[in-house]
Amino acid sequence: MIIIHAGFKVLSEKEADFLSEIRPLVAASREEDGNISYDLMKDTETAGAYKMIELWKDAEAVELHNSSEHFKVFSGKAMQFLAAPPEVKVFNGEQVKS
Repeated sequence: MIIIHAGFKVLSEKEADFLSEIRPLVAASREEDGNISYDLMKDTETAGAYKMIELWKDAEAVELHNSSEHFKVFSGKAMQFLAAPPEVKVFNGEQVKS
């Protein structure tokens, strides 16, 4: 399983636009083969800070996602909403069974 944390620092005056543009990305990404979960979280302590938490079946699913039209459309617009480039961390993991 591939886990991705993508952090966004959104400009306060662009927050509504950011949310309007990212919602279609979230919805379409959740429908992709190989997606386990795709959730946008708002930081409750830092204004304008968001994190996308993504779980994917494997690296191939991530590659297909990164080449999808909805990902490319959002990526092409993202910097107009952000105070800094996204901070992306990728992890390789597996679920721990209890």
